[in-house]
Amino acid sequence: MKITSLATAASLAVSLAAATEAQELKYANWAPPFHTITEAQIDPLASAFAEGTTEGASLRAFHGGELGAGPADQYVRIVQGTADMGWGLPGYTSSQFPKTLIVELPGALPLEEPGYAALWRAFDAELKSEFPMTEAIALWGAEPNILMMKEREVLSPGDLSGLKIRVAGSIAAEAMEALGATPVQLPMTQVYNGLQTGLIDGLVSGASVLSDFKLNEVVSTVTTGPNLGRLTFYTVMNKGVYDGLSDEARAALDEIKGEPISKMTEEAWVATADKALEEARSSDSITVNDLDAAASKAFDDALAEVTDAYVAEVGGEAALAAIQGQ
Repeated sequence: MKITSLATAASLAVSLAAATEAQELKYANWAPPFHTITEAQIDPLASAFAEGTTEGASLRAFHGGELGAGPADQYVRIVQGTADMGWGLPGYTSSQFPKTLIVELPGALPLEEPGYAALWRAFDAELKSEFPMTEAIALWGAEPNILMMKEREVLSPGDLSGLKIRVAGSIAAEAMEALGATPVQLPMTQVYNGLQTGLIDGLVSGASVLSDFKLNEVVSTVTTGPNLGRLTFYTVMNKGVYDGLSDEARAALDEIKGEPISKMTEEAWVATADKALEEARSSDSITVNDLDAAASKAFDDALAEVTDAYVAEVGGEAALAAIQGQ
């Protein structure tokens, strides 16, 4: 669903209310409370309000989809005022974020390049228009994507032929098709059951999901090495709520929003992924295949056309250059 226009009356009403009374800001977290997002981002944002204001502004998290199930509608929830702030994935509403999703393309960034820096480099000139009626609080990338399978081993593109692979959006879907797999769109909250029941054979995502969603209990093999892209994320705030904050509360938020909180969040994501991979390597139930450059090349070559075609389709040449710091 692409958000091109939504009624602003609700946003204005929220803004006016915010200006007249102390606020408890609602943060919508569709993931469980033990997810990395809580310690990495929600807690620091809450602390910023608590330590930087004397007028009663505070942040309260609603975990596990309490304000609405699933991540696909997160942006709409924020715009419509169901929540004041929340996080989501551009890939779940791909048509709204065509240029933001360039960061997710295979090979768009080197594996070691941080996604948050690339997103903010391009934000003002190329990406901001994709975030209407909100204030962007954080933009970050996950750790590089890997393949996680149940009862399958992937050492070459041919090993994916005909397999059902869960993807988070259109970018990953095109990548899996290029490698011969059948992409399946499925919310991450349903992947555990999908692997258990055979609805999917595996998934492409970052290693952090092994612990954040307990997929280490159902995944049997992992493949790393190829540049399969990465997921991207946003945290946005209702624009009316942001504009209605007291000067003190807005200053406290402005001090941490943007690159500071984005960097903190991405680094926590990567740390979670590194720990999850380390635990997978020491597990008796999971085999980790770390492909070298030669073995990875077959994947990377097959995916190059996906990246080139997507950038051309969305007119994203300038956005890609900004993302890459050119």
